[in-house]
Amino acid sequence: MESIFHERQEGSLCAQHCLNNLLQGEYFSPVELSSIAQQLDEEERMRMAEGGVSSEEYRTFLQQPSVNMDDSGFFSIQVISNALKVWGLELILFNSPEYQRLGIDPINEKSFICNYKEHWFTVRKLGKQWFNLNSLLMGPELISDTYLALFLAQLQQEGYSIFVVKGDLPDCEADQLLQMIRVQQMQRPKLIGEEAAQSRDQRLPRSDVDQGIEVNHPFDGTGMLDEDEENFQRALALSRQEIDMEDEEADLRRAIQLSMQGSRRSELSGSLPQNVPQSSHSSQTDSLSSEELRRRRQAYFEKQQQQLQRQDQTPNLQDKAALSSSTPEAGPGGDMSEEDMLQAAMNMSLESVRNHLNSEEEK
Repeated sequence: MESIFHERQEGSLCAQHCLNNLLQGEYFSPVELSSIAQQLDEEERMRMAEGGVSSEEYRTFLQQPSVNMDDSGFFSIQVISNALKVWGLELILFNSPEYQRLGIDPINEKSFICNYKEHWFTVRKLGKQWFNLNSLLMGPELISDTYLALFLAQLQQEGYSIFVVKGDLPDCEADQLLQMIRVQQMQRPKLIGEEAAQSRDQRLPRSDVDQGIEVNHPFDGTGMLDEDEENFQRALALSRQEIDMEDEEADLRRAIQLSMQGSRRSELSGSLPQNVPQSSHSSQTDSLSSEELRRRRQAYFEKQQQQLQRQDQTPNLQDKAALSSSTPEAGPGGDMSEEDMLQAAMNMSLESVRNHLNSEEEK
């Protein structure tokens, strides 16, 4: 690869780089190409003057800028074609009907010149291998024989004009050397400025959110995220963190609620007297008179009082009920036993019956 002559881009002198990379040497300078462009301009002026120097077409031609070169360093295809005539070389349009009728395989050619808008570059065969000598690359790019036709077809689809270089190119050291050996290229050369941009990005400190964005959206060489996209990704990452925290808090609250509901169900199931169905009691009280209801409740109260006396419980039931309803006494393990919970439920039921009976008697 070191023996291959390759000029890198300087300003807009791609036409000069294209010619020198094709001929494999510093054969043309901007001054020489400008001289050729001026000669072409003079020839065109003389042809226009044949129609009369006083004609409208001639005056309009003199007012227009040169189509063969400009101040940026651009040179037209006519300048490149005239420069190659010095070496006995000719340019033929690759997709022209005349050339297509020849049916020549691109592999059997020697070199191509490609143009898109104002950029020119050379694709040339050195030895037995093809190379892309684009001046925008850091170095020559190896092109395999099987990929050459596809590469040219891709350039045509992108809008490139391709010219076949016909004639014998001057001898060069790289062509002689590569006739004897073949080279291998492990990595494609980068574009000019691409390596400097990547090293600059690596030197910049990155936050955790930026690193997360890079993991979710890796750089693939086709473009970089703009500022709006980066801000959106940062906001998305932060919102995900907040949602995760809210989910954890919600899970904790639900666990506490379920635990409290479970405790209430256990207390309610233990507080309901087994021998007094709720639904039947509710339906019967609607049809009974107030006197009958008072007698039944009084009998139920006396029955409960007898059961409590047999169990040798503390006679002060009202104090026990208040204590059990506010701060239940915990057992040795920190939880109320089933017997204590049953006792507390019975006390609460008896207290409710007593209060109701008292209100009935007052009436």
